[in-house]
Amino acid sequence: MGPAARPGSARRPTLADVAARAGVSVALVSIVIRDAPGASAESRRRVLQAADELGYRPDTRARLLRSSRSRLLGVVFGVQHAFHGDLVSGLYTAADEVGYELALSAVTPGRHERRAVASLLQDRCEALILLGPHAPTSYLAGIAAHQPVVVVARAARHRDLDVVRTDDAEGLRQAVDHLVTRGHRRIAHIDGGRAPGAAERRRGYREAMRRHGLDTETRVLTGGLTEDDGATAARALLDANPPPTAVTVFNDRCALGVLDVLHRAGLSVPDDISVIGYDDSRLARLSTINLTTIAQDTEQITTLAVSRAADRLGHSPVTQRELVIPPRLVVRATTAAPPP
Repeated sequence: MGPAARPGSARRPTLADVAARAGVSVALVSIVIRDAPGASAESRRRVLQAADELGYRPDTRARLLRSSRSRLLGVVFGVQHAFHGDLVSGLYTAADEVGYELALSAVTPGRHERRAVASLLQDRCEALILLGPHAPTSYLAGIAAHQPVVVVARAARHRDLDVVRTDDAEGLRQAVDHLVTRGHRRIAHIDGGRAPGAAERRRGYREAMRRHGLDTETRVLTGGLTEDDGATAARALLDANPPPTAVTVFNDRCALGVLDVLHRAGLSVPDDISVIGYDDSRLARLSTINLTTIAQDTEQITTLAVSRAADRLGHSPVTQRELVIPPRLVVRATTAAPPP
């Protein structure tokens, strides 16, 4: 028998190694591994046993690359977005259910979005799923002219782009409604600056305040994606006279910075001031945070995003370019009635 790869060795076991261990031809091993007809039950047993003993795993990626399909969906995500981590987890589940694999490319403070996209295009990804992209719609449409592009968590109006997003304006309307029913009137909003979804959330906040007759109490402070952004905005809140009794925040991570500054200032949340985040990320669900927030339906978003990419690749008819999913309020420990 020929040499076989030993468990723990650096070399990956091959079809030839399995054939040598089982005492059959490489062609027969290939038939068994592909579950194709042409091998007896005894031969299949011997081959599968040999493969198991050697730790052999089919190189699916190499096989696909040799064909005309890669079955790879490229995903661009931002490391500064806690919610993107939840979305990536859901995308893996959704892709596995329809027989696709994911290739990830991160946007970091030192790695811009276009570089992240370019690396996926080099990997022969068949379609791209972009989580909250910042790039202009014209740039995204340019990519979509060559392969399917699904934009997640951002509005993008172009006939060649598919969009799966939450109704962000509705989320802020729910947040303001919740606070008003608790008796709050001085409600501020810390926004996300130029982040995807920020404009829609600002609009939802202003519309809700106007609907409740609170135009004169409307106040929007510049925030952002991170705890530092939230902390800076919270310090500005503390300088207000009178300060708000409640604040809605662009996302959960930014809300953490707000909570930290309020606690350091000796204020109690929610007894002195109520705080609502957005996303219902894992951060919000930590028992030490227990943040009231607006939840996005991660499972539905990711399932629809992968399904839309698969439909485009399969040339299935698509009647609705943009899919908008309703959010929901999740009440936890950071909201209560305003102080007397």
